[in-house]
Amino acid sequence: MLLTTNTWPGIVVCYKMLTKTEQTKKRLIQGLLVVFLAASLLGGLCVGRYRIHVADLVRVFTGQEAEDELARRVIFSMRLPRVLLAFAVGAGLSVSGLSLQAMFGNPLVSSHILGISACSGLGAALGILLSGRILIIQGLALIFGLMGMGAALLLSRQKGGGRGMLTLVLSGIIVAAVSEALTSLIKYVADPEEKLPAITYWLMGSLSSVAVKDLYTGLPVIGIGILVLWALSWQLNVISLKDEEAVSLGLNVKYTRLIIIAATTLICAAVVSVCGIVSFVGLAVPHFVRMLLGNDNRDLVPAGVTLGGAFLIIIDTAARSVSAAEIPLSILTAVIGAPVFGILLRETGGRWND
Repeated sequence: MLLTTNTWPGIVVCYKMLTKTEQTKKRLIQGLLVVFLAASLLGGLCVGRYRIHVADLVRVFTGQEAEDELARRVIFSMRLPRVLLAFAVGAGLSVSGLSLQAMFGNPLVSSHILGISACSGLGAALGILLSGRILIIQGLALIFGLMGMGAALLLSRQKGGGRGMLTLVLSGIIVAAVSEALTSLIKYVADPEEKLPAITYWLMGSLSSVAVKDLYTGLPVIGIGILVLWALSWQLNVISLKDEEAVSLGLNVKYTRLIIIAATTLICAAVVSVCGIVSFVGLAVPHFVRMLLGNDNRDLVPAGVTLGGAFLIIIDTAARSVSAAEIPLSILTAVIGAPVFGILLRETGGRWND
């Protein structure tokens, strides 16, 4: 016999060594991502048109008197809220993209697939047209995002009571198309001197108007959505299988999908309500973390939170630093994200590694 009782202990030892090596590699990558996030947070607080020295930053956070008192006001009233919200937005969009890609079993899916962003953008545009008050804009963006999800789910419902995934995608495309048409109509009737520029700039995405109060409206909703998807990381591994296999493993496929859609809707609508539409984060970052860590969503979700948050902090820091006039986020995320995604698509052929 090729395998004797004496060879089994060696096989077990080799297996444990390989497993330990793979786990060590993943932990090392996750640790490096945390270091990368810490560096981006430090850069986001220090870098800008008004530069803050690291020594002043340490004094401010340790309660000491800073050499430049203006640094304290800049950090707490402007930089810190903006950096925290940029982290939450990047993390939320990244985790949403990861979750939807797992649910649809397609690496080309992003959080825009169900028309949520387009509906939230419609709500924000309507809020700017009717009022211009930030609470109304944010409230309508969140409400319209949830309504968009409901419309997509209603359209995808089939005669037998089921809901096919392809039908859901097509329903999302329909909802997005109608929302974009209505947004264009709002732009057409808007005042070209004040309302139209405000609508256009909002829809391109920006954190320039973020204040401390926005943390109370945006962070809780985005945080709840991320925690729900993080708690479902094991189910995300199962739901990417065929329905019969997922059911045989004890997963309620229907309700799990509804929870994933609801959580991603909350995140995406909350993001649009506080900073407008931010593109490519939910598409490019999940691909990158999957290349680093494989396909286990129990590893991908926390890595997506870390890398997605760090990525958008860097993008936002560049947006407010490279020129006197702040650059909208979607311009930089597309300029950087599109080439990266093109390289990934060329390397992987649009497929996941097993």
